[in-house]
Amino acid sequence: MMPVLEEKVLPKDGSLTVPVLIVGNGPSGICLSYLLSGYRPYLSPAAMEGSMLTLSFGSWMELPGLKLKDCVGEKRRNLRNNRVTPAEVAAYYQHFVSEMGLEKNFVPRSCLTSLCRINDVAKSEDASKRGVIQEKAQEEGSGAATRSLWEVRGYQKGSNGVQTPFLILAENVVLATGTQDEPVRLGVEGEELPYVCHSISEFETAIVHSRVSECSEAVLIVGAGLTAADAVLCAHHYGIPVLHIFRQAVTDPDLIFNQLPKVLYPEYHKVHQMMSQQNAGRDSASYRGYTSFPQHQVSSFKPDRKCVLERWDKCQTVVNVSMALVLIGANPRLTFLRDNGSYLGLNSKMPISCRYNPLQIHPYTYELLQEPNLFAMGPLVGDNFVRFVKGGALGITSCLVKRHKQQKEKVLAK
Repeated sequence: MMPVLEEKVLPKDGSLTVPVLIVGNGPSGICLSYLLSGYRPYLSPAAMEGSMLTLSFGSWMELPGLKLKDCVGEKRRNLRNNRVTPAEVAAYYQHFVSEMGLEKNFVPRSCLTSLCRINDVAKSEDASKRGVIQEKAQEEGSGAATRSLWEVRGYQKGSNGVQTPFLILAENVVLATGTQDEPVRLGVEGEELPYVCHSISEFETAIVHSRVSECSEAVLIVGAGLTAADAVLCAHHYGIPVLHIFRQAVTDPDLIFNQLPKVLYPEYHKVHQMMSQQNAGRDSASYRGYTSFPQHQVSSFKPDRKCVLERWDKCQTVVNVSMALVLIGANPRLTFLRDNGSYLGLNSKMPISCRYNPLQIHPYTYELLQEPNLFAMGPLVGDNFVRFVKGGALGITSCLVKRHKQQKEKVLAK
């Protein structure tokens, strides 16, 4: 269904119209590309950053047609309940693309800046430019002239760093961007200070460059999710002192650690023990250099690297830190859509969030209810695990194949 792009340079004038354009570079888009290329799923009864282990089992991270264990070294195959590292999963997805011959469907180093319908463009573009685009739409076959096409703008970044703009048209667009683009912020005073970071990769970089060490002031880690737990484990491995702050009580049933089986996730159980046994005000030396602050939140960050913490009863504590890591989740970056895509969510007045406000779709076709011929899959619609994206890819593929068949039958009937 997808035309082969012999050259990975996209046109600037809208002279190319594609049946389906997929936005995203993760497993969702890869899986959909696989199915749209003609591959079909089969029944598999057995299937169910850095050096941290993934939450899911290795087999759950697989895409159809290629087993992950075949791409992982022999010494890793029996690693702790068949769990693998994110680095290994990333390598597997890259290998999947080449192994299945999907490279032709990918245009690397491309950034989308605008996605809108041509009839929306017509309201804002000058007449000459609008005429060229509409004329091109009328020239396209397969019913493109009778449907509103999508205008896709962006730029490609060359190996020399030069950005080249592109403009293409698409009959259908699939959003498969994931939700890890925009870290959630606390919104408190001083959060923009240089020692306050919002990703675990920044912490790893600071360790590599010796900006934090076992001899430095403690690192403040904010959050009670798995990413924050990974940061705690990383700091503990290097002997870096940690002040761990989170809003919930350790016994809160909604805390992710209270939902994970201890046997399957021993390292996260260890973090939970640290949070429980070694909080501020208790004398315990089980985990040297670690102190937790349950039911606390950050009130402000100061330029002199002092952080003001506030307990649930408004009692405040001031701590000195070398670095602060705010790891409380992430949201998708949908700046190429009107209103950042909020009008497409379950609640149009709230920003898009995989947990609280996913995109509103048809449950079987994954087509957005507010925008015909615009689809979404993966975390954007609440499917937060790789093992779920196959269903989204299958639903979209089934919908597009049926519509393509119907259009073909209409043409033949004439």
